[in-house]
Amino acid sequence: MSAELISILVLVAVFVIATTRSINMGALAFAAAFGVGELVAGLDADGIFAGFPGDLFVVLVGVTYLFAIARANGTTDWLVHAAIRLVRGRIALIPWVMFAATGALTAIGAVSPAAVAIVAPIALSFAARYGISPLLMGAMVVHGAQGGGFSPISIYGSIVNGIVEREKLPGSELTLFLVSLAANLVIAGIVFVLLGGLKLTGAPSGGQSGGQSGGAARPGKKPGETDRAADRTADPERVRLTPARTATLAALVALVVAVLGFDLDAGLSAITLAVLLSACWPETSRQAVGAIAWPTVLLICGVLTYVGVLEEMGTIDYAGNAVGDIGVPLLAAVLLCYIGAVISAFASSVGIMGALIPLAVPFLAQGEIGAVGMVAALAVSATVVDVSPFSTNGALVLAAAPDVDRERFFRQLMVYGGIVVAVVPAAVWLVLVVPGSI
Repeated sequence: MSAELISILVLVAVFVIATTRSINMGALAFAAAFGVGELVAGLDADGIFAGFPGDLFVVLVGVTYLFAIARANGTTDWLVHAAIRLVRGRIALIPWVMFAATGALTAIGAVSPAAVAIVAPIALSFAARYGISPLLMGAMVVHGAQGGGFSPISIYGSIVNGIVEREKLPGSELTLFLVSLAANLVIAGIVFVLLGGLKLTGAPSGGQSGGQSGGAARPGKKPGETDRAADRTADPERVRLTPARTATLAALVALVVAVLGFDLDAGLSAITLAVLLSACWPETSRQAVGAIAWPTVLLICGVLTYVGVLEEMGTIDYAGNAVGDIGVPLLAAVLLCYIGAVISAFASSVGIMGALIPLAVPFLAQGEIGAVGMVAALAVSATVVDVSPFSTNGALVLAAAPDVDRERFFRQLMVYGGIVVAVVPAAVWLVLVVPGSI
């Protein structure tokens, strides 16, 4: 049995054991990385740790630390009330506002995880307050980010269009952007309907104000329903801008400016701002470090470290080359879409696109498959699956959700990500690739 096949079987075993024995999958993945790396791949400790996602570790810790402070001092409560006032109490509009916000950020040049890191904590706090499904809200945020992610001036768009130009393939920047936007809009619409978004529609009303972020609504209150009386009689302290809340809002704005305006690292920027707030208001920030989503950090970092071992030992290239050798272009095309989706659910979407598009060049050069449609299908397949809890965006959503059963929410994200992986590559292949081969 080849080393690459052994590494794939061990990954399957990690999923099975973690699911059936309720063991943190990240801890299992670290053990698997050690066993496979040392015994199968012949890697030393440095080679194994080369796959540790240090940047993602800092992003997860930094963002959840900063927003733990924001929850502790009531800033997220204030933001929720502001959002309610903005949409005049129409709760059903809020998921779409979050979709549009992350889409706008990525369309103008924000890296997708940075946009999700900024919007997700606010969106998930709102969902907890008003009884909206956290899976619905998290999916809207991630699909919004991916919807705007292939504009001609975006990071993803620039990278893919650059690869297409370098490989001398026919390309269309506008088609790539519109295909990604349309795919994510359709998926978001389906998710909105299936996860109770229509139940949030109703007559406009004032925002609910009582309770902590994620607190229970009044008895008999339906999801998405707000209460004018509660808004009028709310504790003024919950909606007042205190110095701590004002400083926290300034920190959130500074995070956006640092990431989008100066291209600074989101995690390091968030930790720095959190430390400054903690130094000024230690009484409200004392418990924030404990509120960092440490189980999520362990889970994500462990799995991605094992994926790094797979990349180091050539398992990823092994799978891609096996597909590239298939003599039937349409079959190779759909398999490449699926490989991009599966691997991207655990690894860098940009890296996967950079590897898969060149792999598609040989049969694209034959002229049997349209290059524009194939590139768009690969791009959508490799990015739409970022709702997976093992991807950066999915991990941020998981970490940002307050007052949830994290194991249950993790399973929900994993199941939803699995459905997306199973359905979307075939759908985009059928719509974008097959017509170009006829």
